Amino acid sequence: MRAVIYARYSSQNQREASIEDQVRTCRRHVESRGWSYLHAYTDRAVSGASPIRAGYQKLLEDARAGEFDVVVSEALDRLSRDQEDVAGLYKRLSFSGIKIVTLAEGEISELHVGLKGTMNALYLKDLAQKTHRGLEGRIRQGKSGGGLCYGYEVVLEQAPDGAQIRGGRRIIEAEAKVVRRIFHAFAAGQSPKVIAHALNRDGVLGPRNRSWGPSTGARSRRRRRGTSGRSSSRWYSRYASSTRSTRRSSTSRRTARATPRPS
Repeated sequence: MRAVIYARYSSQNQREASIEDQVRTCRRHVESRGWSYLHAYTDRAVSGASPIRAGYQKLLEDARAGEFDVVVSEALDRLSRDQEDVAGLYKRLSFSGIKIVTLAEGEISELHVGLKGTMNALYLKDLAQKTHRGLEGRIRQGKSGGGLCYGYEVVLEQAPDGAQIRGGRRIIEAEAKVVRRIFHAFAAGQSPKVIAHALNRDGVLGPRNRSWGPSTGARSRRRRRGTSGRSSSRWYSRYASSTRSTRRSSTSRRTARATPRPS
């Protein structure tokens, strides 16, 4: 029986050797079953919640071509943590006569797909809630919840125990003067187009060292970023607690949505 291995780890904080460890233990299982090992598909530092992974997509492509008979992985959540994708993967591979075998669960059946798929979905939901809670706590401490706005630079800080303190920002005074100029000009009745033209005329570089446009400082409806977004603690608290992003499974892109308030 022709066997391939799939290995993945999701965090930049995990060791690169994690992939080699997974492949080694899976290959040992393949040899113990007397199967013929072909090769391994790998994805490094990629979330299992998204199917947009180079190694995973290559596995699906080769499966459609009938190039192997069994997929071996450390656990079902290495292949995917998305409930819909787990079911779809099992359905597609079963149609092609390909088995899924993991070291943690054994040969995967419909029962594993239902139970493990649900458990993985609950894990992702719990992880998202904890991440959101952590971001809100960071913002309430006066730190940034993520991203880097024009006029600020990242400040690297360490706690007494050596742990990295994230979210530190420092005002870049040269860029702050530009921000004040934009607000004063807008308050004086100048349009964004006129303001942008004046900045470009004076050789003032915008975010990412690009030229200014009428919408450079505009506040997007979908993503509340840029120089014109309110930066008061009240707005930051509201932003952290009333919006969160969800990932579209078909494209892996995140979309900001309002969090439903309790009735």
